[in-house]
Amino acid sequence: MDIASKKLDDFFKKSKILRYRRGETILRAGDNPSGVYFLKKGFVRLFAISKGGDEQTLIIFKEGDFFPLIWAITSEYHNEYFVEAMTPCELLRSPRDQFLKFVGENPDVLFDLTGKILTRLGGLLKRMEYMAFGTAYAKIASILLICAQRFGKREAGGVWILVPLTHSSIASLVGVTRETASLEVKRLEKSGLVVKKNGLFFIKSIEKLKRESLLE
Repeated sequence: MDIASKKLDDFFKKSKILRYRRGETILRAGDNPSGVYFLKKGFVRLFAISKGGDEQTLIIFKEGDFFPLIWAITSEYHNEYFVEAMTPCELLRSPRDQFLKFVGENPDVLFDLTGKILTRLGGLLKRMEYMAFGTAYAKIASILLICAQRFGKREAGGVWILVPLTHSSIASLVGVTRETASLEVKRLEKSGLVVKKNGLFFIKSIEKLKRESLLE
């Protein structure tokens, strides 16, 4: 653990642990957040719901992430998104004023948080590119590649994506129907690039998946 992460961990240790079950809502659109959340364990997604009821997952948070940072930093920002536990998770919550005071007094922590925000922004930009121009197959291949890079654990023979993705959650990430996501995932499985075991995807070759996603 680096120094900035250690400082954050020590800061949030003063907070009470909040536990959520898989599928449980943490924040609703329109809610005024009670503070800044630090994800201690599990995976959480931030998503929007259209007027027609379609969901679009925008960000998946992992252990060590914070939300909602835009609300924390921008006083005029109103929360427009839902936040939901993708797995059983543990969160710590700090009052907004205390969090801002802490990061203001610790530039190394602010730098670390800025880096995380930019990393997520890079992922969002790449997804926007493929949602606009890519085929359904390329969209599915690219989101699995992005998830492998952000949530992956390397093992001999490939990479496990540790966040549990369903065909519905993949569809929500790239803006296609669940049926389309299922068809394209099956194509990747038949090609031997992707295997799903115990609810997790295993990528057999990152380089080959890059070629399928047209990122090269």
